[in-house]
Amino acid sequence: MSESMLKMYISFIGMALLLVAIGLILLARYKLRGWFAGIISLFAYISLVLGCLIIFYIVFSGPTG
Repeated sequence: MSESMLKMYISFIGMALLLVAIGLILLARYKLRGWFAGIISLFAYISLVLGCLIIFYIVFSGPTG
């Protein structure tokens, strides 16, 4: 597998984490209450930060040949 294909798959994982974060934040904010909403929100924000870090890595690592 080439480096370009590997970066593409890693970026898909980053985008999926961002989508999961959006869904979980909306779920925790509008449908859940109490400590369970807090746990889901924590997981959502961890997913958000991890997805952002992955995307920043892919974008700033430069082009592949």
